[in-house]
Formats: sequence, structure tokens, C-alpha cells
Amino acid sequence: MTNTDRVALVTGAARGIGAACAAKLAGLGHPVVLADVIDEVEATAAALRAAGHQARAIRLDVADESAVAALPEALADWWPRLGILVNNAGISPKGPDGRARPVAAMPAEEWRRVLAVNLTGAFLVSQACIPPLAARRWGRIIMMTSQAARAKSQIAGAHYAAAKTGLMGFARSLATQLGPDGITVNSIAPGRIDTPMARGTTTEANAAFAANIPLGRLGTPEDVA
Repeated sequence: MTNTDRVALVTGAARGIGAACAAKLAGLGHPVVLADVIDEVEATAAALRAAGHQARAIRLDVADESAVAALPEALADWWPRLGILVNNAGISPKGPDGRARPVAAMPAEEWRRVLAVNLTGAFLVSQACIPPLAARRWGRIIMMTSQAARAKSQIAGAHYAAAKTGLMGFARSLATQLGPDGITVNSIAPGRIDTPMARGTTTEANAAFAANIPLGRLGTPEDVA
């Protein structure tokens, strides 16, 4: 089985880390499905096709159970060849000061939405992808977590930290369940990466992060991919 026989699905793939992961996988010969809720995903996929890669875009809110359930039909010709899933979709709402709201001032709906996208979304998409991966007895699932799960910084907020911590636990549990089917599950926990999400924070905050990194700069999406 070659990489051309192993389709990769990357969520949150319109830009940032997701786009970099999609480009890396496409460069290795994998047909890539770029899923995202924003329109920009179409242009990102088009750029990969222009470079000679197999890539298609699909609009997807990973927290929408019915939309995720429709993936096998929407990708019917590629779905049986699914081999890789990168659960990268995530959100990190910020207040006017570029920081997440403290718990005391956080609307419950904001908490629910972050958990829905960052944690439940990974559950829903993973669940949908298990049948084709198990049928081939080969698969790779990657959970994009974050150092926010372990750090004391309040830039991303309690909801983001809680979701990313949960994602780590989900990865460990799923790895144990799916190992006998030839499917590995791993998590990546990036530090501060120069993405549109990170740029939603103040310049001063990002400079402070960079000052504590040995390279003296934020990471890039390509560093992670």
C-alpha cells in the first residue's frame, strides 16, 4: 500500500497548522481532504491542486453531528481509502484585550462552543473515520492538542485548556481501543505558533512568549507539520 492509496483528512485545514499539515501530507503523495468551516478552505485546496497534488475541500463544522455523519457519503469515492485523520479544528475566543475571558466572566455558551469544537468535534470525526480505517487494518489518527493543557498562561482561557487536556486523554484511550485494529493514535502539543489564532492576541503577549523560546521566535505551522 502506497501513500497514494491512503487518503488523509485534515480538519481546520483552511490555514495555519491545518493547512501546513495538509500541504505536508499532499507533498508525501497522499490525496488530501481539507475540511473547515470557513470559505478560505476552497482556496487552500485549490493551491494544492495547482501544485499537482490531489486535494479537495469540504465545508464542515466538526461540532455538527449530522454534518460529520454525512462525510462518508460526501466523500464516497475517497472514503474507503481513508488512512489518516488529523483532528486539528479548534477555536479560541478572545476578549477585546486579546485575552480569553476569566471564568467568572465567561458566558456558558462560549464554554460550550469551545468544548464542542475542540473536543467533541474530534470525537465525532474520529468516530466517523474508524470504520474505513479498521476495515483496512491500518490507520493514523493525530490529535492536535496544546501546551495550554499544561501551562499556567491564561491567554487561551480555561475552556481551551480544558478541551485540550480532554483531547490528550481521549487520544490515550482511543489508542488503547484501536491498536488491535492496526490504528495508532497520537497527540501533538504545540507551544506558541504563529497562526491567525495566535495573532488574535496582543503583539506584546506574543513577544513575551517568543522571549521565553530558545529560538527567540514563535513556532511556525511548518514546524508542527
